[in-house]
Amino acid sequence: MSERTTNETWEWIKALGLAVILALGIHQFVFAQFLVDGESMMPTMEDHERLIVNKIIYRIHKPEHGDIIVFQYPADKSKDFIKRVIGLPGDKIEVRGGKVYRNGAELAEPYLGEATNGSFGPVTVPEGKLFVMGDNRNNSKDSRDGSVGFVPFDLVVGRADVVFWPPDKFELFPFK
Repeated sequence: MSERTTNETWEWIKALGLAVILALGIHQFVFAQFLVDGESMMPTMEDHERLIVNKIIYRIHKPEHGDIIVFQYPADKSKDFIKRVIGLPGDKIEVRGGKVYRNGAELAEPYLGEATNGSFGPVTVPEGKLFVMGDNRNNSKDSRDGSVGFVPFDLVVGRADVVFWPPDKFELFPFK
């Protein structure tokens, strides 16, 4: 093998190694892919859609009302859930008459497909935690369920920013 071939091979190996390290770093610390599993976020997201989750955003600022987040399921941290942030620390949340109320005011929720069944609360969101609900309220295991409850900030993986698959469902979620 000539010296030129050896140098060229070594340059390719270094370039590929750097690409792998960068890809792993981006996946670990900045963005992650997430597969929607189930119908709890319909009509906003459908089963088997693929998302890009921004993992760094909540190091810059805290979650906000309306953010769609991915978090580790508190009862089994090997599973991730995706839900919408309804309540922040100190918020009083209540469900009654098919509507959700935060601090006594009815929420405008144009993303819902149907009214919310049943009643819940009122509850006050503790410090360091979030109250989350799926957009398909009548088919969602969310903060109203004891196995989920209030979601601690440290279980939040990140904010769902983009649906990228299937391509005909591509959507950027609005940022505040």
